[in-house]
Amino acid sequence: MKVLVVGAGGREHALCWAIAASPLVDKVYCAPGNAGIAEDAECVAVRADDTAALIALCRRESIDLVVVGPEAPLVAGLVDALEAAGIAAFGPSAAAAALEGSKGFMKDLCAREGIPTAAYARFTDAAAAKSYIAAQGAPIVVKADGLAAGKGVVVAMTIAEAERAVDAALGDGRFGAAGAEIVVEEFLAGEEASFFALCDGTHALPLATAQDHKRVGDGDTGPNTGGMGAYSPAPGVTPEVEAAVMDRIIRPTLRAMARDGRPFKGVLYAGLMLTGSGPKLLEYNVRFGDPECQALMLRLKSDLVPALLAARDGLLDRVDLRWYDEASLCVVMAAKGYPDNPVRGGEIRGLDAAAADPDVKIFHAGTRREPAPTEAGGGRLIADGGRVLGIGATGADLAVARARAYAAIDRIDWPDGFCRRDIGKRGID
Repeated sequence: MKVLVVGAGGREHALCWAIAASPLVDKVYCAPGNAGIAEDAECVAVRADDTAALIALCRRESIDLVVVGPEAPLVAGLVDALEAAGIAAFGPSAAAAALEGSKGFMKDLCAREGIPTAAYARFTDAAAAKSYIAAQGAPIVVKADGLAAGKGVVVAMTIAEAERAVDAALGDGRFGAAGAEIVVEEFLAGEEASFFALCDGTHALPLATAQDHKRVGDGDTGPNTGGMGAYSPAPGVTPEVEAAVMDRIIRPTLRAMARDGRPFKGVLYAGLMLTGSGPKLLEYNVRFGDPECQALMLRLKSDLVPALLAARDGLLDRVDLRWYDEASLCVVMAAKGYPDNPVRGGEIRGLDAAAADPDVKIFHAGTRREPAPTEAGGGRLIADGGRVLGIGATGADLAVARARAYAAIDRIDWPDGFCRRDIGKRGID
């Protein structure tokens, strides 16, 4: 097979790396990719939102399967366009991707189906939202309804902070159309976890569990980000918790989406809060998490490609996936100033030394070569994004994987970069 992965981040690097290992696959392409992905796939300079150019690329290279990484092209209908052109694609339709594209849509579905989640209300008027917040009190959560690159959620510890979040979305238009409506919801206390299930419209196959770290600073301080690190497995997701999530959250969602003419195919990512009264759904994403995908792919023992095909073809009940017993961990190195104004253009050195440990894999998220690489060799590696690298490692347990990842980070020479130093610590404790 020839497989095209759409996207340019660390998640897409992990997918390219896993897909390239499949004996079913002869060639992996990535559009547009990055400097690190170029080591595992052929990168093609086509943007993830250029549907016509992606279809042309698939026809030119006789692509057998397209795997769409990021949420924005899924919500915009890329899978619909590919399938209409006769090109097999892994990922949900635009109608099904509304589970991530609109938090209000997701919350309304939960309310209709009795899926456990935080109490909420939807607003387009700032004064009404502030009145609701005053009545509810703090802490409270304010979310932009649409896609905001992981930056549209404010966990407000005071009413004043919540009101500022309302003004940023509805008054200042900080998130554009994505923030034209907001969801204000109850603050849930507990342990967060990321739960992934492959879905084929009817059946769901749970994947290994993972724990993400959303805040930018050590000790879960600072603003929310797209994710600063992840580890797998998540100790809080016991077999009993997994069964509860499948029975009360994932399967009811699949049934409702199929009933409403929006059958969900792809990977359903449930952000959970493990509360004293059981797991509750914080939000749905309709693609692999980043950096959870990196942690998961490091532990995946089975061939990923047959599972992706089965999800697309409605045959997941015939598939099983096996995982290494080892733990995995991925630490994100970001550019100083992230998530607001990351410093771009700094040179990164020392990756060869960092990756010398065979239990370490470095995933690229925001890198480029300068000048462009030639057959004679590559050029300088330049930071070209907010989240730039994901330093992944495996080990007999989480402590070993964590030690390997940070030892690799200490070999990287990148003055403009930083990372959290406590990824995985809570899991070990």
